[in-house]
Amino acid sequence: MLSSTIIVFREVLEAALIITILMAATKGLPGRTQWIFGGIIAGLFGSLIVAFSASAIASTFEGLGQELFNAGIMLTAVLMLAWHNIWMSKHARELVAHLKQVSSKINDGSLPLYFLSVATGLAVLREGSEVVLFLYGVAAGSDSGLSMLTGGIFGVVSGIIAGSLLYFGLLRIPTRLLFRVTGWMILFLAAGLAASAAGYLMQAGVLTAQAPLWNSSAILSERSMLGQLLHILVGYQTRPTAIQLAFYLVTIVVISAGMRWASRTEPTAGKASNI
Repeated sequence: MLSSTIIVFREVLEAALIITILMAATKGLPGRTQWIFGGIIAGLFGSLIVAFSASAIASTFEGLGQELFNAGIMLTAVLMLAWHNIWMSKHARELVAHLKQVSSKINDGSLPLYFLSVATGLAVLREGSEVVLFLYGVAAGSDSGLSMLTGGIFGVVSGIIAGSLLYFGLLRIPTRLLFRVTGWMILFLAAGLAASAAGYLMQAGVLTAQAPLWNSSAILSERSMLGQLLHILVGYQTRPTAIQLAFYLVTIVVISAGMRWASRTEPTAGKASNI
């Protein structure tokens, strides 16, 4: 039961973090709730498909289908989160200045809300599919079906509660600082996803496997509560390789450069007032 609870809680919390950060970062955009919840439904539906085809996925590409599938989902999510951050860097001040007046008239240069559905759906799909595949491994151990179900339900409820607390905590941040805070959070989330994707690609043999650069498990285990939280928030790993570190740093540099470039081309106050 404990193993099932930890697995499900971790994956639900990861998805909840991305969802709540996106919801807080887009506070004031009309229609964003429908698009985000639409993405959640689509992600859950995709996870059900994975549940019924897990064996086929794991057996493809000479047994490496699971790793390639996870890496593809993660890298796509990185691209979506990067695009979101860069767009927000360009339009954040405009949204803050006109937060209460933002309406359906937002058109040219506005954030296509379907990107919220894609990012949310990918987050739910990735974490949901990982829950399915991880629980297959747990089922091979000593956990009974009832024990797995009980632990899974407890993990889902705990993850949703933790994500809700994070969301309402973010909303207490002054609006002028909200976009900056959530932007940094999304930046490190994306970097962590990129590093994890590199790990899956190494497992699949697409990238050359390497020895870890260091092992910090004696200082902070990745299995501890703090270690798991840091893994989710900033991509903390106890045994990263050079390739994973490179993916992590390149993601930060590229997204940061895009955000800096976008902020320099931010709409002027005069243009903003025409919305």
